[in-house]
Amino acid sequence: MKKKIYLFLAFFGLLGLLSGCEKDETRVYLLENPVAPSLVTVPSLALERTNGNDILEFIGTPVDPGFVASATYFLEACAHGNNFADVVTLYSGKQDTSIKLKVMEINSAFLKILPSDAVTNADLRLRAVLTVDAGTGAPGTGDNLFSYASATQSKDVTTYGLPRLDLVGSGLTQKIESALGDGIYIGFVKLDATQPFTLLNPDSGTSYGGTGDVLSVDGTAIPVTETGWYKLTANVNTLTYTLKLFNVGMIGSATPNGWSAPDSKMTYNPASGYWEITLDLIVGAYKFRINDSWDQGINLGLGDDDHPEYTKDNLWNNGSSKDIALGAAGNYTVKLSIGETKYSYTITKNN
Repeated sequence: MKKKIYLFLAFFGLLGLLSGCEKDETRVYLLENPVAPSLVTVPSLALERTNGNDILEFIGTPVDPGFVASATYFLEACAHGNNFADVVTLYSGKQDTSIKLKVMEINSAFLKILPSDAVTNADLRLRAVLTVDAGTGAPGTGDNLFSYASATQSKDVTTYGLPRLDLVGSGLTQKIESALGDGIYIGFVKLDATQPFTLLNPDSGTSYGGTGDVLSVDGTAIPVTETGWYKLTANVNTLTYTLKLFNVGMIGSATPNGWSAPDSKMTYNPASGYWEITLDLIVGAYKFRINDSWDQGINLGLGDDDHPEYTKDNLWNNGSSKDIALGAAGNYTVKLSIGETKYSYTITKNN
């Protein structure tokens, strides 16, 4: 008899436990037609160099998938009628209702797809990406992301060309530019150890040379000790300059040399603002770095579970960033954008 009583008690205890689990369970349901974000207000995009530090605000509304969701938002633009086939990302992050950007940032982005010193019609949209159940392979993970875009807004954009210094004697037609017109010029240039160069202001006709990081008007040509790509900064206010070796490359098991140097070197395209390379890749993984080294300030990969905001449109420059997986072998064209604080890339399979 005692045994039966114990069995009944165990049975009802199990029912209570199951009942409690059912009550405690939290379920979320994705709407059949989730409400996409909207781009409510786009400011005037008549951009001027003298207002380069001014802040412009874009106002939107968040995505509504039917539950409280964490989303990454992308403010994207393309030439009118391009249908976002050739897109630039003005912003990526968690902001949705208020996105604030500097005029100089917006202008630099638009110059990648629109002519300078002209009024051109462009299309803009706000896109939200939801990522759920990381690592399960379920919908909303990996390449199977939930993505929702606002209606397109068309807007006239007035871009401004940047003041520049031309490199004379480098063997190539090259220039560095001043985003604010404040006498500070920055750019990526390819230099030859056998061809020292001077800097020419085409507007004033002033020529600058120098040595030891010091510029001088009508000075001697500037030499480099190693042939390659450099990030060149010249300040004509303080008559100083800096040269940093900047050979951008891809490394990883998907690349020809695996995880060993030399990396597969990319070439800078000043017209597009991208570092570019076309090469054969195999199934594996890759990352981006400079000068065949991990300790030169560039170590680009994807975010981890704690940093889902770092995607291909917003790479993570951090030693903890994840490798980028490649699932199919073939010939690819890779384009990498390196800004002052933002990094992104595209990869296109050619065959």
